[in-house]
Amino acid sequence: MINLLPPELRNSYRFGRRNVALRRWVIAGLIALLGVGLLGTYGLVAFKQSTDDYNHQISAAKNQLQADNLTQTEKQTQNISDSLKLAVKVLGNEVLFSKMINQIGSVIPDGAVLAELNLDKSENGVSLTANTTDYNTATQIQVNLTDPRNKVFAKVDIVSIVCKTDNTSAYPCVATLRAQFNKDNQFLFINQGAKS
Repeated sequence: MINLLPPELRNSYRFGRRNVALRRWVIAGLIALLGVGLLGTYGLVAFKQSTDDYNHQISAAKNQLQADNLTQTEKQTQNISDSLKLAVKVLGNEVLFSKMINQIGSVIPDGAVLAELNLDKSENGVSLTANTTDYNTATQIQVNLTDPRNKVFAKVDIVSIVCKTDNTSAYPCVATLRAQFNKDNQFLFINQGAKS
């Protein structure tokens, strides 16, 4: 078919068709841009809403914890824990004297009597005072108490032995000893559970 239209009119129709196509693309682009904008706005609104919900939950949880006095409860728990540690420490050094005196009495040699027994808090041991008939009996006390088979004392030192010559007493000598408990001592309260 031969186009007899003048060239200006032909160009005008051609550009008109192109303008219609461009208009469609611009409208489609605007609709797509509007859709992306709506999607972005919806996402921001949903994000803000969830952030507000979480902030509300956090503030409610904080209010609940304050109502439950969490700080005071933690302090009370710490105090109980400290008290328990102190009790374990005290019981770890507590001596069962009734049983220990029987053991010490069984190793005291003939010619000696136990006069005094004092607990030394600083050295985890005891101070012993015994009245004896002579100097050798006083030293024998130290030897008997350090015997490892007794498992009472790890170390026993003689502090002093004083013998009076002008005394008419049956026990003229006084021996003072300092003894340190053995760690496996069966007469410490804390070790009682391990032995039974």
